Amino acid sequence: MDGKFLTFSNFLSILRILLIPPFLYFLHQDERLLAFVVMLIAIATDWFDGQVARWTNTVSDFGKVLDPLADKLCALGTAGYFLWIGEIPIWFAGLVVFRDFVIFIGGIIVKSRYKIITTALPTGKWAVGFMAMMFIVMVWPNPPFVVEPVKMAFMYAAALLLMVSFVQYLIRVYHIVNGQAYRNL
Repeated sequence: MDGKFLTFSNFLSILRILLIPPFLYFLHQDERLLAFVVMLIAIATDWFDGQVARWTNTVSDFGKVLDPLADKLCALGTAGYFLWIGEIPIWFAGLVVFRDFVIFIGGIIVKSRYKIITTALPTGKWAVGFMAMMFIVMVWPNPPFVVEPVKMAFMYAAALLLMVSFVQYLIRVYHIVNGQAYRNL
């Protein structure tokens, strides 16, 4: 590790993790507006943490692990809640959990054995973006549209990109394990 732990960008990632319980609480209490605001703050911290790290030259190995961990915890918490109340199908929640678990554990193994920190792939970022849009649609207080078809469109787009990015991550790990240079696919 490079020793950069206490940076503003890492604080933003930690804040995103700390926003999960209030978000889920407000959602469960049917306080849609408050849940929506907390969700937008969490999404903003996700964008700003990386930008701030680059702008201030404080990109750190710790942040490269913390940011995707925060993303995964937010996605898993939100998907878990919506699965629990029956708003998303089990196959989608299972896909999210399985993919994120394998990628996270794989990242730890690659870091420990090969001293390489893998970064997010563009397809993975797009998948998370579509999943975030799906959750925004589901939380949106009094939306001016019919929620179900919009939610389903974002869910299927996210599912497709989750699967594509998962295959790309597997190819990347294969290249690393076999001593080949890897690139963002």
